[in-house]
Amino acid sequence: MGIAIEEIENEIINLPQDQLRKFRAWYEAFDSNAWDEQIKHDVATGKLDTLANAAIADHKVGRSTKL
Repeated sequence: MGIAIEEIENEIINLPQDQLRKFRAWYEAFDSNAWDEQIKHDVATGKLDTLANAAIADHKVGRSTKL
């Protein structure tokens, strides 16, 4: 069996500040990459097609604003 979440949380809580900064940077990159891969998968499998088509249709009839 793996490590319990509570054990991981406790280890993180007890990290020295310099190690916590390194962990934060690592986790931010890890999480960002995981998110990017999920979006790529969703696009490739057509999961976002309905949302994209609805947004395009709304834009065509003037229900969008410039950013």
